[in-house]
Amino acid sequence: MTTAILLQAGASGAGFQTFLPFILIIVVFYFFMIRPQTKKHKEQKKYVEELKKGDKVVTTAGIHGRIADVSDSTFLIETEGGGKIRFEKSSVSLEASKALNTPPKVVDADKDKAKKA
Repeated sequence: MTTAILLQAGASGAGFQTFLPFILIIVVFYFFMIRPQTKKHKEQKKYVEELKKGDKVVTTAGIHGRIADVSDSTFLIETEGGGKIRFEKSSVSLEASKALNTPPKVVDADKDKAKKA
């Protein structure tokens, strides 16, 4: 009788070992795919909510402009030629807009020469 109980316990342990690789794959998939995408989505949503009139933006279509008016779900963007186009808030590119608004880093050639010497 005790032999039958030991065999059943060993069989259930083997079943868990069979599913262990699948469980590990799901955990890795969550931390490398789902979690970063969720974080990026929250960051995009926060950025779009904080935009206001006068901010420079770039749309996902590549159109550069300045926000002329903000409504609930859209922006009115004024382009360089003076034209105005209405876009959905979701069409603003977070990365491109941030790159447009950050000043370029100025490299001092004298400091670089002093470091090399």
